[in-house]
Formats: sequence, structure tokens, C-alpha cells
Amino acid sequence: MPQPSQQEVHIDVALTNISVAYIQKAENFIAAQVFPVVPVDKQTNKYYSYTKNDWFRDEAQKRADGAESAGSGYGLSTASYACDVFALHKDVGAQALANQDAAADLERGAVEFVTQRMLVRRELQFVADYFGTGKWATDKVGGTDFTKWSDYAGSDPTEDVEAGKETILKNTGLPANVLLLGYQTYRRLKQHPDIKEQFKYTSSDSITAAMLAVYFDIERVLVSQSVYASNVEGETAVMDFTAGKNALLCHVASNPGLLTPSAGYIFSWQGISESLGFDIGVSSQYLGTRKCWRYEAETAWDNKLVATDLGYFFSAAVA
Repeated sequence: MPQPSQQEVHIDVALTNISVAYIQKAENFIAAQVFPVVPVDKQTNKYYSYTKNDWFRDEAQKRADGAESAGSGYGLSTASYACDVFALHKDVGAQALANQDAAADLERGAVEFVTQRMLVRRELQFVADYFGTGKWATDKVGGTDFTKWSDYAGSDPTEDVEAGKETILKNTGLPANVLLLGYQTYRRLKQHPDIKEQFKYTSSDSITAAMLAVYFDIERVLVSQSVYASNVEGETAVMDFTAGKNALLCHVASNPGLLTPSAGYIFSWQGISESLGFDIGVSSQYLGTRKCWRYEAETAWDNKLVATDLGYFFSAAVA
């Protein structure tokens, strides 16, 4: 037997050029991509809301010579927002830092970890506040109100979306300009024969969200590709998509502003520290009594559903 052996001439150590962590890309999360973000200085406050019907009635009249013009007016009320603060930290002990291999990079790992977890919380909160039934003026249920889009023989997603666009326009005078899809809805929709037929002479085998926007004649199609684990620590992992098999058609303002309606606004509280707001800030501090570094992510916002009639929700859109 040759001496020394292969095992004797090599001692296993951690590689310095590779490590494995399941980190989702920021673009997988759509919470920051849909509705305009409104920076605010106070955690709670009010904003004005105008009575919609007052702006649509036909009240102008012919005016006789020397007579007064017809008069009218509009109602004005207030609505409020209240930003919640969300935070998560991870501690890294001084002993672990002093003893770590280069590839472990505990500090970077802590920053990435708390940021990812906050992205998941932000996405799940978005789904809870906007992406569900009982929130918008119109709810359509797949299999009941329309044929599920995964039924390629019987469904007509074009007509379903057009009906939604017509409803929003008729009730508000504003066009639907955003279609938000859960990943499973997007996956089935881009394989629909009607849609593939439209692009058969170009690139029907690789239909994208941008191509769906062209197909549906809408400004933006956004796809939520984020996933999360619903189990608690120590249990078997239970993974799922955050947005489910749903779709939301809505009108979204390009920018927040006065007299500017939008299906939703996100109020982002900037007032306590630079780390607060809809952007996720990560701060670090040394805890002397525990001899560890704490990496803490913090953000504050309120997902505000502003105008229910500017949204049209498809639940269980695919099987």
C-alpha cells in the first residue's frame, strides 16, 4: 500500500470560492413594483378623498343672456393611513466571528438572511392586503364566473381580461393598465393556445410577461415568482408560492400626487431613522453585554387599498 495515503496528504477545509444559500432574487418579489410608494414623515395621518360621482354628472346647462351659469360642487372627505413597523434581527457571536473560515462570511450571511426574511414578510403582507377576494369591487372566481384559464379547450382569457378592462373603465373613466399574475397563473397562461397562436411566427416557445402585455393591450404584466415556507422552525419544510393561482387587473397611477387616483398606494414612513421606509434598511451594532454583533432589518409601511373600483380580481384563475 502506497505511503503516505491520499487521505493522509490532504486535510479537508472549507472552500473559499463557493458556498450554498437559497437566496431569492429581489425581482422575484413584486410588492415594490406594483403601486406607487408615498414617503410620509408621520406614522399615521390623513389624506383627502373626493366623491367620485360628483365628477361624472352632466350638469352644465344652456345659459341665457344675462343669466347666471348653472352651479355645482364636489364632496370632500378624508381617509387615513397607519404604518406598521416590521423588524427582524440575527446575532453573530464574537467568538464565531473570530473563529470563522473566510468562506463562512458570517456578517454578509446575516445581512442577506434578515433582508430575505423581510422581503418575504413584505410580499406576504402585499398578498394579504391586495391579492385576495373580498377586497376589490369585482371578484371573479375561476370555475364559477369564468372558465379557468388552464382549461385550454373552453377558456377565453382574452375576453375575461377585456371584460375586466371594460368594467374598470365604465365605473371610473380610467383604463386598467396593470395585470398582476401569480407564477402558477402565468405558467398556464403563457401556454394557452390562443396566446401561442398570436406569437406563432415570432417566439411562441418563450412567451414573456412583456409579450403578454402586448397581447392583452395593457401597459404592464407583472409576475410574482417568490416562494415562502409556511412551517415553523424544526418542522418539515412546507414550500409554496406567495401569490397563489390568482390574477389582479387594476389601474395604477404612474406617480403619486394630488387629484391622482390609483387602485392602491403604499405609504412609507421615513420619520424615525434612515432604515425605516419601504426600502429595507439593515443596521448593525455591537452588544457588549452579550459580546455579539446584531444585524437588524427594519421597515415601516401601510399597504393602502385606495379605490376598490379600480381593481378586478380573478381568484383560482387556473387549476
